[in-house]
Amino acid sequence: MIDNKPVPLRCVLFDLDGTLLDTAPDLGAAVNHVLVSEGFAPLSEAIIRQTTSHGALGLLKAGLGDELLEELGATRLRTALLDFYAAHLCVGTRPYEGMLELIEWLDERALPWGIVTNKPGFLTEPLLAALPELASCGVTVSADTLPVRKPDPAPMYFACEQLGVDAAHCLYVGDHVRDIEAGRNAGMRTAVAGWGYLSEDEDPADWGADLHFDTVQALHHWLRYELS
Repeated sequence: MIDNKPVPLRCVLFDLDGTLLDTAPDLGAAVNHVLVSEGFAPLSEAIIRQTTSHGALGLLKAGLGDELLEELGATRLRTALLDFYAAHLCVGTRPYEGMLELIEWLDERALPWGIVTNKPGFLTEPLLAALPELASCGVTVSADTLPVRKPDPAPMYFACEQLGVDAAHCLYVGDHVRDIEAGRNAGMRTAVAGWGYLSEDEDPADWGADLHFDTVQALHHWLRYELS
């Protein structure tokens, strides 16, 4: 997909879970540990992948439903899930296929890139530390870096300020409607990561993104064209 190049592209920002990294294996292991410990059936891989972008509570709701989750103690179970996840952060987690090649290419072009995620810093920082191939990340904005999180545009502006780039010159890539809203609210170009954790009942065409890519390789191809 080709747009009219409204302004030169000078940086790329990524969501983390479901965009830069496939974290579903480890988040799924954490929610299933909690569910089985409480005497309930584990979630299927398909449900986990459709629900991961909704966070710990979203995963627990998928297994228990709203009423039972509240009855058992949502805060207690969320804490148990996050404790297990923090102890097993990078067992099955991997960058998506083609992502390391894309990052290497961005580095070769000296195009700054960074991460804006709603994952809390106590999880984001050790996870990225376990993946030295992502060490060239220019900025990481976690859920608690600022008082607000996506879809508020403040984390997007903060990332751009840290990189020394105006938001209008940035592309933000994410797999959730709040990612697209955050990017649009900040005046960025936005792209749907179609390889991410999209639910069957979601239609990313309704999100108002500028671009949609089914694979990391398609994004890489577009960037090569855009920066040629």
